[in-house]
Order: sequence, then C-alpha cells, then structure tokens
Amino acid sequence: MKNEVSIYAPSDKKKKRLAANSTSLGREREKMILGIMFIIPALILLFTFLILPTILAFKYSFYDYNILMPAKTSFIGLKNYITVLKDETFWNAMKNTFYFVVLVVPFQTALALFLAILINKKSKVTNVFRIGFFSPVITSIVVISILWTFLYSKTGLINNFLGLFGIPPQPFLTSEKQAMNSIIFMSAWQAAGYFMMIFLAGLQDIPKHLYEAASIDGANKIQEFWYVTLPGLKNVFKFVILMTTIQAFKLFQQPFIMTGGGPNGSTETVVQLIYKEGFQYRNAGYSSAIAIIFFLIIITISIGMQKLLTEKTA
Repeated sequence: MKNEVSIYAPSDKKKKRLAANSTSLGREREKMILGIMFIIPALILLFTFLILPTILAFKYSFYDYNILMPAKTSFIGLKNYITVLKDETFWNAMKNTFYFVVLVVPFQTALALFLAILINKKSKVTNVFRIGFFSPVITSIVVISILWTFLYSKTGLINNFLGLFGIPPQPFLTSEKQAMNSIIFMSAWQAAGYFMMIFLAGLQDIPKHLYEAASIDGANKIQEFWYVTLPGLKNVFKFVILMTTIQAFKLFQQPFIMTGGGPNGSTETVVQLIYKEGFQYRNAGYSSAIAIIFFLIIITISIGMQKLLTEKTA
C-alpha cells in the first residue's frame, strides 16, 4: 500500500496542477474575449467614420463624381490631381493654412506655458483661475466664434475699449490684413487652456530638489526657468507642438462662421475649400483629390516634425 501511495501521489499533484493551469487559461481566455467585445464597437466606429471614408475619398479622387448625379460618374485618372495643382484657389487656401499654423502654434504654446506657470503656485484662487482658463476649451467652438464675431465688430467691446485710448475702430474681420490675425488670436485663446493643463502636469512632475539645487547655486528665476523648467518639459513640448500643429491644419469652424473665408479669400483654408467643393459645388471627386493631397502633406510634416523634435530632445 505504501508503494501504491508513493506511485500515485505525484500523479494526483500533476492532475491538480493541470486543473489549475486549465482554470487559469480559461480565465485568461474569458478576459481576452471580454476585451475584444469592448474593442469591437470602437473598431466599428473607427472603420465607419475614418478608414472607410479615407478609402472612398482615395477612390473617388480618380473619378468625375457629382454626389447629386452618381449615375454619370466616370473614371478620369489623375485629372483631378492635375487640376488641383494648377488651381490658384487651392494654393491660396494652402498659403492661408500655413500662415495660420506658423503663427498660432508658437503663440498658443507660449500662452499655454505662461498660464500653466501662473497657476502652478498654490493659492486660494488657483482653482478659480484653472476653471476660468479651461472653460473656453469645453465651450462649443461655434458659440465662441459667434461671440468673438460680436466682439470684433465695429461697435463691439474690443473697439469700444480701443476707443478709450483714442484708437479708431478697427475692421478686424472685414480687412484682408487683419482677418486671419484676428482668427489666430481667438483660436489661441480658445485652445490654450487644454495645453495649459498638459504643461501643468509636466511642471508638477519636475522634481523639487532641482529647483532647490539651482537656488543654492545662486540661480535666479529666469535661470531656473531656462535650465530647469524647459529641460524638464522637453517631452511635453514635443507632444504639445505636434498636437497643436495637427489641430491647426484642421482649421475650419472659425473662418467658416466668422468670415466665410473672406474677405477676398484671405481666410479660406484647405479644409474649408474641401467642404465648399464637395458639399456646395457637389464636386466630390475634385474635393477628394484636394483631401488626399492635403492628407499626404500633413502626414509628411508630422513625420518630419516628430523626427526633428526627437533628435533635439534626445
């Protein structure tokens, strides 16, 4: 009997281990199935509203396709792309878009960093300022654009304020020279609160002993900012600049609501041109070609910026 126990006891332990492993595998399988079930709705939405439209846009860019007359759709090859590259309206919209990006990205980034430093100090009114600076982000951009349209009007609050200093009313949104700059200022003000919170998280992640060491070495506030704060935020800067640039290229609502692309096309952007060609003129094939070209430009710039920023922050 002792021999039987010694022979079969290890086998029982092995069975128990196998049973435990089977139970563990069953739980892992259940977790995987549950995870897939949660992911499927997001994948369906992603495919429906992002991947599929991109595929269709690429397809229709090779066709003469009017969305009101789909029966007359005909394949025209690269004709839409050739027409886009020769279109002065497209290059004007591209110039306006790049002008907006080049100015709004550094201005908005600097404003967000300034606000983050401002509210980083602990005080009784810090939370009030945080809410105040962040509230434009959660407000509809349509509402904000309409509000600033009234502020920029000749009898608006801004011109009334300038009148206190003897400055005549400015044609902010009706001037070719001032319209885009006015939209840039409003856009930076509206979105700065979001990136302010990101900078604030980065500031609070910088070790306090670095500032203490700098203070002991005799560094002033400017030197602390230059040699401690900025190096500590290098990864945050990379993220903020990339995100701000990508968002800036998508400019549409502000000029569409405030100026309609005018005056004389001075605020018309590429996204607005895509909308106009596709939905106002019903020329879906031509607007798809513009969208594909613009998509390739943004991808190229994003990859180039990422490599450049990675090299500088390495």
